[in-house]
Amino acid sequence: MGIIIKPILTEKQTAISEKFPNRYGFRVAPDANKVEIKKAIEELYGVTVESVNTIKYDGKRKSRYTKAGVISGKTSAFKKAIITLKQGESIDFFSNI
Repeated sequence: MGIIIKPILTEKQTAISEKFPNRYGFRVAPDANKVEIKKAIEELYGVTVESVNTIKYDGKRKSRYTKAGVISGKTSAFKKAIITLKQGESIDFFSNI
């Protein structure tokens, strides 16, 4: 399994990227550190990474009511990395579609 799982393309992350044009969010492996994340992004996209901020999210407990009764479960825990690139550089996620 690689260090970078997928880019985050939500409304909230898009708003951050519009406010700060050189910041991007990625879902990363839970055991990856900042140095490994920086190297993986630089190799994968060919850009210069200035800084990496990481956030760990715990899974939330969820339940719903159905005909069969209450179904309980838990969402998965994950780690997110916010990448700040060197001024003037950008990543195009939709170039190879």
